[in-house]
Amino acid sequence: MKPKIAFICIGNSCRSQMAEGFAKKYVCDYFDIFSAGTEPAETVNPLAISVMKEKNIDISNQKTKPLKDIPVFINYIITMGCGVSCPFIPHDYQEDWELDDPVGRPIEEFRKTRDLIENKLNDFLLRFKNNNFT
Repeated sequence: MKPKIAFICIGNSCRSQMAEGFAKKYVCDYFDIFSAGTEPAETVNPLAISVMKEKNIDISNQKTKPLKDIPVFINYIITMGCGVSCPFIPHDYQEDWELDDPVGRPIEEFRKTRDLIENKLNDFLLRFKNNNFT
């Protein structure tokens, strides 16, 4: 059984959705992948969908989800920033990527956030493969 990874933010409409999209493309061999929000928005942000398409990743069919819709135990929790606080979810490891929320900003901010997420996910995978979480 693969370990579970969850990307958590407030609205689950942008940052965590982009992280889920990258993870499904690049690390699905290593993890079962989830995302959720503490106060989920109605839909995935259209600009998040657009900038992910620029990377040939389609997140248009992803749905926003509340925390109750992800498994009760998550091995790796990644919070996206903005002071997101979530009820205690049992986990083995947690880190915060401290990403600014681009919602309401120009598309260039979405691209910047997208690229930061991709870099952070690559770094996370390298640390996972080397079993190095410090």
